Amino acid sequence: MMRPAIGLVLAVVLSSCTWVHMAPGASAVKVVTGPPAGCQNRGEVEVSVKDSVAFYDRNALRVQEELETLARNEAPGLGANTVQPLAPPKEGSQRYAAWKCR
Repeated sequence: MMRPAIGLVLAVVLSSCTWVHMAPGASAVKVVTGPPAGCQNRGEVEVSVKDSVAFYDRNALRVQEELETLARNEAPGLGANTVQPLAPPKEGSQRYAAWKCR
């Protein structure tokens, strides 16, 4: 009887955890929905996180937020200050274009 309750508590705790943290410099990276005008393309990045843990599917918005954070973390390494999602997240992965804008 106690195991279902433990499973429920574990699921609630895991769904509220943020597993990805912003790296230094990434907070200055902007996220845009379309190709920005007057910017130089610096390449693409593909990022991924766990979208499910065991039998539990994670919150889709939290997964998307973590993917965005990972893309922002990668941007400074490409000399980019802006990222743009190229497609919606799929199975915990997403591709982003990286841009250097003025």
